[in-house]
Parts: sequence; C-alpha cells; structure tokens
Amino acid sequence: MLIIQRYYLKEFFKVLFVIAIGLASIFSLLDLIDKIDDFLPYKPSLKSLLLYALFNFPRYLLYLLPMAILLCSLFVFSQAQKREEITAIKAAGGRLKTIMRPFLVGGLFLSLCGFILGEFIVPEFSKKAHELKEAIVKKGKKFSFREGTVWLRTSDGSIVKIGLYVPEKKISKNISIFKVSNGSLKERIEAEEAEWIEVKGSEGKWKLKNIVLYNIPNASINRYEELEYPFIESPAVFAEDIQKPEEMGIRELFRYTKKLEEAGFKNLKLIVDLNSKISYPFIDFFMVLLGISLPMGRRTGGGLVTTAIGIFISLLYWFGHAMFLSLGYAGILPAVVATWVVPLVFGIIATNLFTRIQE
Repeated sequence: MLIIQRYYLKEFFKVLFVIAIGLASIFSLLDLIDKIDDFLPYKPSLKSLLLYALFNFPRYLLYLLPMAILLCSLFVFSQAQKREEITAIKAAGGRLKTIMRPFLVGGLFLSLCGFILGEFIVPEFSKKAHELKEAIVKKGKKFSFREGTVWLRTSDGSIVKIGLYVPEKKISKNISIFKVSNGSLKERIEAEEAEWIEVKGSEGKWKLKNIVLYNIPNASINRYEELEYPFIESPAVFAEDIQKPEEMGIRELFRYTKKLEEAGFKNLKLIVDLNSKISYPFIDFFMVLLGISLPMGRRTGGGLVTTAIGIFISLLYWFGHAMFLSLGYAGILPAVVATWVVPLVFGIIATNLFTRIQE
C-alpha cells in the first residue's frame, strides 16, 4: 500500500470514528430525553437512565452509519481536492482509481461491520434496553417472548406457555397452563388454540379451544371443546412486551416468520423487515463509493457545503428507504423489491460516478 493511500485511509477512519460516535451519541440522548416522561414517575437512578441511552447506542450507530460514512468520505476528499492534492497526484502520474482501491476494500469491511452490528450486537443491546425499561417501569418482569413463543405468569399464579402468539389476529396456538399450589403441580391445561374475545363493558377474555385438562391429585383427564380462561393477560399487555424486529437477528427473525407461515399466518411487516436486515449493510459500501467519487468530478466547496451535500443525499436515501418500506408493509410491493430498490439505485449511481473518475 502506498504512503498516500495509508494517509487517506487513516484520515478517513479517524474522521468516521468521530462522526459516527458523535451522531449515535446525540441520537441516543435525544431518544432518552423523548422518553424521560415515561421514566420520571418511577424515580429511576441516573445510572439507569444513562445505561438505557448506552443500550440504545448500537441501534443508532447502525442506522446512522451510512450517513456518517458519506459525510466522512465527502469531507476527506473535498479537503484533498481543496488543497490541490488530487491535482498533484494526477500531475505526478498517479492513477486516482488505483489510489482509491483500498477504500473499496474499506467499504466492504464497513458493510461487514454493519452486518455484524445488525445481526449480533443491536439485537442483544435492544433487548437489554427493553428489559431495563421494564425493570424501571414495572419493577419486575412476568413476561418472556422469543420467536413467537410466550412464557408468562398469570394473575392467579399459574405459569403459561404459548407456543405461538399472533399479535395481528390476537390468537394463541398450543397453550399449556400449569397451576401450581404450595410448590406442587395441581393442574395442567393443554389447549390447541385461544382467541381473545372482546366483551362490551369489560376488558375482554381468552376463549380456549380443544382443551385437555389434567387434574394431577385425582389423576383424572377431562376434555372440553371450549373453555373461558380469565387470568391470562390481555393482548394490550402483550403488545408492550412483544419482541420487536430490531431485537432479533436475521436467523431469529427468519425462524419467527417461518413459524407464523407454518401456522397459516403471513406477517408482511416482519417479512419486509427480514429482507431489510439483509439489504441494509450494502448501503455502507455504496456510500463509500459515492463519497469518494463526488469530490473527484468537481470541487464540492468548503466544509459547510460538503456537509450540506452529505446531509441532503442522506435525507434522500432515508426518504426513499422509508417510502419503499411502507409500500412493502402495505403489500403494494414484494418484500424483495421494497428493500432492495433504494440500495441498488444508490449503488448504480455510485458505480457510474466512480467509473467516470478521470485518471
């Protein structure tokens, strides 16, 4: 690697570190400020509040990484263009595309970092943020949700396992209820399905279907077609604790969507979110390509102009990304199209600009 290549790479990653950490920190604190009214009635410690912001930091780092990469690339090479360094390299017989080659490798490396961040780090830290919020607000957790499977403790002290909960339909599949008294199991209820029934003038109730009731002390078995069970929490309570897509990696989200499909349910939003998790890291590479190509074609101006260009392109990306995701959620576009169109358009534009760099 040439000295000039090492110099620009060092400058690039140094500036990227400052911009990415700065943006993610600001947005994490803004998120905390936005939710502070939810926390204050419970008098949380300063440590808990700062931990909540810290746990949200990786999520914002992932979301803002493309913007940080673009701003960093534009800044470094706009400054190089401003100082006539690019002109000097060309005059000395240097080939710009050769000089920029390590940045293509760096872009792939950043895409890999984005993938690792989204697949392993963000889900774990998002879960921790959710659990911390629950600990502050509810002072204890009675609910567990993973890949559609729910574990909870009911108001009568029973332990309930729901094999698959479908939030949109308010339907539960493969329910097991364990009634415990004085440390021993007294009754076990197995139900094929449970449906939430809205009741006028009251909160509602769960209706179990195709039930087998095991009375342990009497060693008896009874079967019922339908049975009302009032002790399981309402879907409104479930909604607060259901695992969000950002709390799941690609593999976990894939297993969850497959589980829903096998049960006869298709959640378009989750399918779109799954495809988005796969396509999203590629934009990091395309932003590197775009950021190093733009300043080579023309002078982009001073620091404020460069920042404005970077912010404008980033907003354009976010607008397109959000719009196409919404079309995917609504079922207007297939999930693959909704999640890949914007990254590919940016990729085509960036590649075209890169190939036009004059040696």
